[in-house]
Amino acid sequence: MARPIEFDYNDVIERATQQFWMDGFVASSVQKLLDATRINRGTMYNSFGEKEAFFKSCVEHYNAILKKQMDATLGNHSLKALAALTAFFQDIVTGVPAARRSFGCLLVNSQCESIQWEENLAKLIRDSFTTIRKALLQRTRELEKSKALASGISAEFAADQLVALYQSAKLNLRSGKAAKQTLEHIHFSLEAIMK
Repeated sequence: MARPIEFDYNDVIERATQQFWMDGFVASSVQKLLDATRINRGTMYNSFGEKEAFFKSCVEHYNAILKKQMDATLGNHSLKALAALTAFFQDIVTGVPAARRSFGCLLVNSQCESIQWEENLAKLIRDSFTTIRKALLQRTRELEKSKALASGISAEFAADQLVALYQSAKLNLRSGKAAKQTLEHIHFSLEAIMK
């Protein structure tokens, strides 16, 4: 009887996440995933499922990492709203190892990849952005309540703008823009929604 192949589940998910993050869903062939994770085809299908299911597990892993960033910044109630927003955006730029900044964001990359052809995957990405928006909206509501938002800007509109800011910051980093320059754009945009 063949001995089952042993592997570290978290290590495989981390490696697969990096593969999808770098090359995208479409370009990450099953063979690329096998090479990246160092498992065989049978182990992949038996333990992680088809490529779509594997991708879903990787997005969930990525979202868990992002949730830690959001909890530490946006969810830190010792910080006032603007300080929490600033800390979050600072963290998504400089809190990522320099070698990974050029990966951008798995969620944004997937959006740009026209992943819309697969409704379940498209919904997964939309739901991920909805989670980010909810965390931002909690803080923009605080700004609205304290009348700190610029005239004519609602908490809802500000949250939408900040989701777009998140997306553009990650695209800028992926395209090679320096962290310092990206942060300058972020600070300018944050100031633009404030009184």
